[in-house]
This record gives sequence, C-alpha cells and structure tokens, in this order.
Amino acid sequence: MTPNAAMPGDHAHHAVDTQALDIIFIDGFVGETVIGIHHDELHDTQPLRIDLAAGLPRSLACDTDHINDTIDYSVVRGALHEMLADHSYRLLEAFAEGVAALLLGRFGAHWVRVRVTKPGKFHDVDGVGVMIERRRRPAQPAAPRHTAEVLSLLGAGMVPGERR
Repeated sequence: MTPNAAMPGDHAHHAVDTQALDIIFIDGFVGETVIGIHHDELHDTQPLRIDLAAGLPRSLACDTDHINDTIDYSVVRGALHEMLADHSYRLLEAFAEGVAALLLGRFGAHWVRVRVTKPGKFHDVDGVGVMIERRRRPAQPAAPRHTAEVLSLLGAGMVPGERR
C-alpha cells in the first residue's frame, strides 16, 4: 500500500481520505480494569493491552518542533489511565469506541486505529480482542443563507417568520 493510498473501505474520491497522514502511535500500553460480561470478569481487574495509532494531516510539529503542534502521546497515555479507572463499559468494542472518540475529539486526530486485547483470557490463545478504525466526519457545510431575500423583506417592513 502506498503512503497516500486510501484506507481499506474508504472512498478514494474524498480528498481528505487520500491525504497523507502523520501517525502518532502507542504500542503495547497495558493497564488493569474491570470489564466483561461474564461473572468472573465483573469483580476483579484484568489486564488490557491497548495499541493505537492516530493520524494527523502533516502535523505542524514537523516544521515547528513544538509538542503543542501534534498529539502528545504522554497526555494520551494519561487519558488512557483515566479511562481504565473510570469507565463503565462491559464490551471491548464499546471501550475501543470510547478510545477512538477520545482521540478524534479531545486530541484532534483525523483517523484512528484502536486495538484492545485481553491477553491470556483463554489458556490456548495469546489474547482476544477487537480492532476498530474510525475517521473524523467531514464538517457539514452551513445551510445557504438567503441574505438578499431577508434584506428585501426587511426593507419592505416585513420581518421573516413573523405572523400578522
């Protein structure tokens, strides 16, 4: 796959989708939390491994060398610790969606990939989990204003939407 190629499932005709991204990642974050649907998972903490990648269109940090011009992975790491301590999710899918929303919203990522694994959940597998990809929704264009029409009505002594 070329660096500027669209991500799987994306439509190449969207300009944002084909834009090159700088990827900030955290690989192998491990924390403890209570999560699950089975009785044995609802009382004691268990480890979760979180791998994430967050893309920004060519971050300014490439030019400025300032941390405020990119995603600070140490701040993301702190936010993950907070999530593990405070969340109320039961499913890994919902937890991963929460991590994705955090990266897209609070940290301004344009694209994210989040992988959440329960290592050693079963004796015969290394881990089970979920991996999701999300992309920031394009901004919705503002509804067209009919300025000339409104000014014409005001000039005629009428207020739009007012009943007589």
